[in-house]
Amino acid sequence: MKINGLAFVAIPVTDMQRARAFYENVLRLKVSGEMMDGKWVEYSLGNNTLAIANVGPEWVPSDQGTGAALEVEDLEETINYVKDRKVPFTTKPFESPCCHMAIIGDPDGNNIVIHKLKPENEKEPCL
Repeated sequence: MKINGLAFVAIPVTDMQRARAFYENVLRLKVSGEMMDGKWVEYSLGNNTLAIANVGPEWVPSDQGTGAALEVEDLEETINYVKDRKVPFTTKPFESPCCHMAIIGDPDGNNIVIHKLKPENEKEPCL
C-alpha cells in the first residue's frame, strides 16, 4: 500500500449554523465546497481540506478523538485573537522541541490545535 497524502480531515458537529459561525467567523476559514444539502462543508487550507459535518447520530463530536492542527503565521497574535473571542482553551500554550501550540475547543468540544513550527535553526530533534 502506498499513501499519497492526506485527502481531508473531517470534524463532526451537532449544529451546522453554530459550527459554521465558529469556523468561518472566528477562525476566518473560507468555504470551498458544500455537499449533502449543507450537512458537509469544506474549507481549503493550502494543499489540505478541513471539513465539518453533521451527517447523523453515528458520528458525534468528541474531545477524545482526532484533532486538526492549524498552522498559523503568528501564534501569539492568534492566541490573543481567540482569547478576545472567548474561545475556550483545553490546553494552554506550550512549547515542544519543534513547535509552539495551544489547543482550543470548537462549540461542540472538538479539539483544534493552534500550531506554529519553529524555524529550522531553533528546532530540537522531534522524536
